[in-house]
Amino acid sequence: MGIDVLWVATLLAGVAAFAVMLAIYAVMTVRDPMAKRVKALNDRREQLKAGITASTKRRAKLVQRNDTADKMRTVLSSLKVLQDSQLKVVQTKLMQAGIRSKEWAPAVIFGRLVLPIVIGGAMLYWVYGTDGFATWGPLKKYGLVAMSFIMSYKAPDLYLDNKINKRSDAIRKGLPDALDLLVICAEAGLTVDAAFHRVARELGRAYPELGEEFTLTGIELGFLTERRQAFENLASRVKLDAVKGVVTTMVQTEKYGTPLASALRVLSGEFRNERMMRAEEKAARLPAIMTVPLILFILPVLFVVILGPAACSISDALLKG
Repeated sequence: MGIDVLWVATLLAGVAAFAVMLAIYAVMTVRDPMAKRVKALNDRREQLKAGITASTKRRAKLVQRNDTADKMRTVLSSLKVLQDSQLKVVQTKLMQAGIRSKEWAPAVIFGRLVLPIVIGGAMLYWVYGTDGFATWGPLKKYGLVAMSFIMSYKAPDLYLDNKINKRSDAIRKGLPDALDLLVICAEAGLTVDAAFHRVARELGRAYPELGEEFTLTGIELGFLTERRQAFENLASRVKLDAVKGVVTTMVQTEKYGTPLASALRVLSGEFRNERMMRAEEKAARLPAIMTVPLILFILPVLFVVILGPAACSISDALLKG
């Protein structure tokens, strides 16, 4: 075919060496995702304790962000589409997605209003104003335009729901280990806020989302006047029934003085069994999931490998005969 095999082998070896160097660099330069967030939370706590406002540079960023959010809020208020209940729902979703700034709530509502006009209007002009879909029928054109309007309106909510689901899954994976460490800390005599800080420090690198939530809860436990409010904030920030169960247990132990370690140990065992059952469920679904790729991709290649030499031998025999 006119291809230099030595040149191709050299090129593939170079690509493999580059990939190995890139993998080594990625492993050697991994950063702790918790360090920056924990430092910011601790700085904010110290500032609030001392009554000091934010730094000049950060204040300028906050002012600029507030101006943009205020402009969006003004536009939405003038159009009579901004409601307090709607803002609270969006703010809760932002917290559950790991976005701490509540100023993005008007931006989400503003995106619901603007994206259908921009994307849907562009698609409407493309379909009916140009000849881009001249061969399509009226029903197909209408379906494409309607789908563009609907998807552009739902895009902010879909983005937030995707981030919430990913964050909840990451927190669910590390929750049993975190409860085991909480049990050890409670039996060692640490206070609840110190135990949360310790667990966040130990598990922050393996489970950064869970470490961030535990760090914020530990700060709120030492900062808020009511400890119950800190636990309720944790339940509202994480869209997970398991976390709500842990919060209920913590509130009951604070209220009635029941042993914390034994209750957390029972919860940890239940969560571990649930995680094992979920893994077994995924493993049981694998044969059904692998059936279609096996038929479409693996069996044809296997037939070519097995029957190919025989077919070539038969063809050569027929040609010679």
